[in-house]
Amino acid sequence: MSELTIKKAQQIVDKWIKTVGVRYFSELTILAQLVEEVGEIARIMSRTYGDQSFKKSEEGKKLADELADVLFVLICLANRTGIDITKALEKNIDKKTKRDKKRHQNNLKLKK
Repeated sequence: MSELTIKKAQQIVDKWIKTVGVRYFSELTILAQLVEEVGEIARIMSRTYGDQSFKKSEEGKKLADELADVLFVLICLANRTGIDITKALEKNIDKKTKRDKKRHQNNLKLKK
């Protein structure tokens, strides 16, 4: 199986939404879903790596599944707003590289 690119993922999600999901929700509804899914990640992380313990109803929740949910909803939001995530990510990494090239290397807190 070939590797899934971001562009292909956007196409797969678009096809799924139009066939299984019927249509995209509004941008605000998708944003609310995104916040909810990020909250699920926070809950799993705090219980797995933090001091809280899982409730009986939360047992079996998988971080990988919740991360995939976030990615799916993020792709929905990008598709709904006409954003090519591949291009956006490339521009964003270039911006960060130019801005932070020396800043992180010169940060004493990050030195070993």
